[in-house]
Amino acid sequence: MVVVMQEGASEEQVQNVIDRLIQIGFDVHRSTGASHTVLGAVGGAEVDPRDIELLEGVREVVKISASYKLASRAFRPDGTIVKVGAPGNQIEVGGRDVVMMAGPCTVESAEQIMTIAGIMKENGIRVLRGGAFKPRTSPYSFQGMGEEGLKVLRKAADKYGLLVVSEIMNHTQIPLFCEQVDILQVGARNMQNFDLLKELAKVRKPVLLKRGPSATIEEWLLSAEYIMTGGNHNVMLCERGIRTFENYTRNTLDISAIPVIKKLSHLPVLADPSHGTGRRDKVPPMARAAVAAGADGLLIEVHHSPETALCDGAQSLYPAQFRELMSQLEMIAPAVQRSMK
Repeated sequence: MVVVMQEGASEEQVQNVIDRLIQIGFDVHRSTGASHTVLGAVGGAEVDPRDIELLEGVREVVKISASYKLASRAFRPDGTIVKVGAPGNQIEVGGRDVVMMAGPCTVESAEQIMTIAGIMKENGIRVLRGGAFKPRTSPYSFQGMGEEGLKVLRKAADKYGLLVVSEIMNHTQIPLFCEQVDILQVGARNMQNFDLLKELAKVRKPVLLKRGPSATIEEWLLSAEYIMTGGNHNVMLCERGIRTFENYTRNTLDISAIPVIKKLSHLPVLADPSHGTGRRDKVPPMARAAVAAGADGLLIEVHHSPETALCDGAQSLYPAQFRELMSQLEMIAPAVQRSMK
């Protein structure tokens, strides 16, 4: 359940409510908004909401039927803004700006990533995406440069003043990723790797959680709940397409999931039209649709020479295509009260 404190409730009143909830077996997560404090109570015994509502400083108690409590919109009605990076080079995801994260599917060489990082900087992009460790369906496909690729990514980002998002494969890599990247991406295949999610709950770096190819929205939000229950509330969701009976595109990008998440959850939601379609000619229209639907950001694959890319060249935009897309999005964003970043 969620306990909403009265506007102006004292710290003593808030603490008394927290103590009472803990006493009856709840884990309590506090969220302080602009006007009032919200307490998310998870677990615990069955309790009459009136017993909590009568405590001093309590405005109302909301029972949540959904199995995800902390990811629910009721826990933070105003929405969450995730801050990425250190002061001086920091962005906010979930606010007015639509945040662009762009770069190659995978880090292939130092020269390649330096070239693309420079192109991203020229286009005003703040977050460089790139895979150092690549989960591939075939064991014979390029698996990425590994730790060296992560260092190359960091070096290129630092040269151009960019932030880094990259996919983590397992919990043993967490110390390395916390040192080298700004956003830890959980890929679609790992969305329900609960051991990994539990470990990511212990860090305070932002986590970008991609939707699994066969996951329902509720399952997706429950995976976010695993991270949040452990104390890391810096979670962003990413719609990257689901598996349906249609096979013309690589996946079916579920644009409708964006406004649904906005209703059910306070977490920022992004879209990845590159993986969602698998075709560069379909990436721009789906990117435009995602922004119109309310996405807080986009992940776009860009490569200066996609025909020679070692991974997913067919879904990577040429730099000129990316520049054109950015100009289109700058016209669409204001129509939905947003701006491009």
